[in-house]
Amino acid sequence: MASLFAGKVLVVNNWDRDEVETERELGQALENKVLLLYFGAAGCPRCRRFAPVLKDFFVRLTDEFYVERASQLGLVYVSQDATAQQQDAFLRTMPRRWLSLPFEDKFKRELEQRFAVSDVPRVVVLKPNGEVIAGNAVEEISRLGPACFRNWQEAAELVDRNFLLAEDFDDWVRRSITDPLRRLKYKVDKRTEAKDEERKGEDEESS
Repeated sequence: MASLFAGKVLVVNNWDRDEVETERELGQALENKVLLLYFGAAGCPRCRRFAPVLKDFFVRLTDEFYVERASQLGLVYVSQDATAQQQDAFLRTMPRRWLSLPFEDKFKRELEQRFAVSDVPRVVVLKPNGEVIAGNAVEEISRLGPACFRNWQEAAELVDRNFLLAEDFDDWVRRSITDPLRRLKYKVDKRTEAKDEERKGEDEESS
């Protein structure tokens, strides 16, 4: 997938706005991943409604609060914003793992033409080799949430040794959401067991 952006500059969505431009860096950022190209604009009402959905979708698959290891998923924001200030303001509200093309990069127009983007929001889903899995996954993401990643992963024939190899995805989603509660319950249960053991020992000594 790095070949799609060969010779281009991608910007990391962090405070330093680091640039990813060498072949090695692009490889680390994009290879062996399902890649989402998100075509959107801050001034578009439909994009404003969809952006929080996409953010939650991405975070639930890549953030350590939900998953032990990030899934093989990358995202490049292809801005349709009117100004660089709009693009920057939007990206400040989005995950730091997102990448974007610089506002002035004319390659955005090439991507629009290549993937026949006529309206936004649009999410193009690509295999690591650049083949299209879904021409527009906006509805799929909105309807299925993180569960649709499993379908993309299978379609891309990814060998993911760090993510959900022997687990059912739906079970994982339910477990991920409840993990913080289960960990808290586990700690409470362990403290209760310790107190019970201590109480039992005291009773035996008194008898």
